[in-house]
Amino acid sequence: MTEFTDALVDVVAATETALLKLIPENEGPEAQIFQAMRYSAMAGGKRLRPFLVIASADLFNVSRLCSERVAAAIEMIHTYSLIHDDLPAMDDDDFRRGELTCHLKFDEATAILAGDALLTLAFEILAHSDTHNSAKIRADLVLEISRAVGARGMVGGQMLDLVGEQSVFGKPEITRLQRMKTGALINCSCQAGAILGDASETQRHLLNAYAHDIGLAFQIVDDLLDIDGDPDELGKATNKDIKAGKATFVSLLGVERARVQAEILINQAIKNTESFGAKGNLLRDLARFVIERHN
Repeated sequence: MTEFTDALVDVVAATETALLKLIPENEGPEAQIFQAMRYSAMAGGKRLRPFLVIASADLFNVSRLCSERVAAAIEMIHTYSLIHDDLPAMDDDDFRRGELTCHLKFDEATAILAGDALLTLAFEILAHSDTHNSAKIRADLVLEISRAVGARGMVGGQMLDLVGEQSVFGKPEITRLQRMKTGALINCSCQAGAILGDASETQRHLLNAYAHDIGLAFQIVDDLLDIDGDPDELGKATNKDIKAGKATFVSLLGVERARVQAEILINQAIKNTESFGAKGNLLRDLARFVIERHN
């Protein structure tokens, strides 16, 4: 996994450099909004979604200048979702990635606006000619990502998550919830790399299947960590789902069956990268990283 570890470190550095470059610094009397945006975006994290963008784009020899901008835009969208998810009206969390959540570091209104600003800045970046010289590819990126993060994707999944606190969800409902809330942005990260590389329909289908499987596996591991993870290592509170009365893969399947299901999903994901040959090594390593992670 040395090659993967080095690649992940490189992606983290490239993504954070891009974030610092693309998110404005203190500007005028509204400076606090930029401070909150940068605070949340630079609070750490695994940067798995940017990694998926860049690793998928590398399959098709896409310029890193292009893929790193898209990776940063998707990380901004992910950060926006975390800021809003942590708000008192949502999950009401005090810590994220080991740091105070945005609404506690600043205030609720600033946190809401910072999330809104990160989301809109992401689409400004995606639509900019610096991201790709083809207007069609830029339009395809905007269409793919907007579908993934809207009411039929990530935001809809967040709504289902809230509904789940008052409803009895079975495995089909939980699978749909997680495919929307977590999986949609993971999937569009892979699809963004494919769009940049003008991939074939077959290649996009394989990346879609890969992303679907690692997205569900990622969520199962998250559910497991919520039960037996170390809050200090995770950088956030644990046992939140149990306290909120939410059904999860673990509450339905039990710990051992959930682990087995995650392993099955990861093996399926790896199989879907075989046709990419050696170029797919980093995607395969990422799949193994998802199942082995501790935070």
